[in-house]
Amino acid sequence: MKDVFTVTELTGAIKNHLESGFGIIWVTGEISNLRRPASGHVYFTLKDEDSQIRVVAFRNTAGRIGFDLEDGLQIACRGKLTVYAARGEYQIIIDAAEPKGFGALQMAFEQLKKRLGKEGLFDASHKKGIPFLPGKIGVVTSPSGAAVRDILNITGRRFPSIDITIAPAAVQGTEAPMEICDAISDLHSTDVDVIIVTRGGGSLEDLFCFNDERVARAIHSSRIPVISAVGHEIDFTIADFVADLRAPTPSAAAELVVPDRKDLIERIRRLQSRLSNARSVSLREFRKRLGVVAEGLRDPRGRISDRRIGLDDWNVRLSGGIRRVLEMREHFFLPANRMLRRLTPTTMIGELRHRSGRITKELDVQTRMYVNNLKDMLHRDISLLDSLSPLSVLKRGFGIVRLPDGTIVRDVAALSIDDSVDVKVSSGNFTARVTRIVQEKKNGREKI
Repeated sequence: MKDVFTVTELTGAIKNHLESGFGIIWVTGEISNLRRPASGHVYFTLKDEDSQIRVVAFRNTAGRIGFDLEDGLQIACRGKLTVYAARGEYQIIIDAAEPKGFGALQMAFEQLKKRLGKEGLFDASHKKGIPFLPGKIGVVTSPSGAAVRDILNITGRRFPSIDITIAPAAVQGTEAPMEICDAISDLHSTDVDVIIVTRGGGSLEDLFCFNDERVARAIHSSRIPVISAVGHEIDFTIADFVADLRAPTPSAAAELVVPDRKDLIERIRRLQSRLSNARSVSLREFRKRLGVVAEGLRDPRGRISDRRIGLDDWNVRLSGGIRRVLEMREHFFLPANRMLRRLTPTTMIGELRHRSGRITKELDVQTRMYVNNLKDMLHRDISLLDSLSPLSVLKRGFGIVRLPDGTIVRDVAALSIDDSVDVKVSSGNFTARVTRIVQEKKNGREKI
């Protein structure tokens, strides 16, 4: 062995010895002093209770690790022991790592869930409503999987005419996340109303493409509502949390997105029946209220007709009175006839003219008086009829107040504070609300 070494020679000898003597090793410990420079490499110290060693994860390796390296995390890492000659330090260059006592996939799931949750991707305020009856459904899944068959069978049974577009994508493996994102993007160029992202059950590794951050962000940014239906009821993925609706299974997604056509038809029939009954009840109530209104606002033309008939009766009575007056006057002419026999023609003619003039005047005066009396009575009846007309009363500024059931309010005792009443005036109707009630009494007013 050489007695004197340069530093470089000694460091190189140690490097060769360590690398050839240990090869690939696994080391466990706690991460500390972790650094992530702009180069993308990760540097940290792996320590236990008594010792520590430097560890390097180059950028490619760091990208392959399925969870975030962080201080305080207990890990097991695989790598090659070597010496960094520039500082004379030995270190491990790792090519794999996993959390100690906790699966790497589960760790990656929890870390991504925590980070996206802080960003608000799971907030209910971002959730879009699922249409009640979509015109077209988009399904992102493997076209040969059981999930797509379940969805087609169930939607076909529940609503046979529903239109479904399949956007094929791998749902397992390293290429699956990108294909799922592309399929969601492709469906945005169609006229689908809702998207189902789905696959059947499997292990955590099988379902892990739905825990990919790219898939989560594609679902979150989708303008179309997205239903996540991945695995079985006990399986949860990041896609479930970010989607607008989670279905426990593909079959459940089909039942959630499409209503049963038979149930819809029966529901429509029930609604039609209820609508018909409500219409009949409304018509009966309207007729009832119309009858109340008609009773309160009786057509004044009927009273006018009654008065016209009464006028005809008066005319008949007037005619009879005139005839009786004429009959009575005839009795006055009988003595005159007797006197005519005794008088000369000249005397008789003069006497008759005198008496005839007097009788004519008396008859004319009495007739005019009788007719005037009848006219006065007629005018009084017409004025009374006009004053009794509800329309005339309304024109003088009065109104007719009714309760919602059409009852006319004749006493304030029928009212309560906050009652809604309908008021009719001469030009129309309006609705008012009772805010104050004053009860009229003989000795003054009392406020209720």
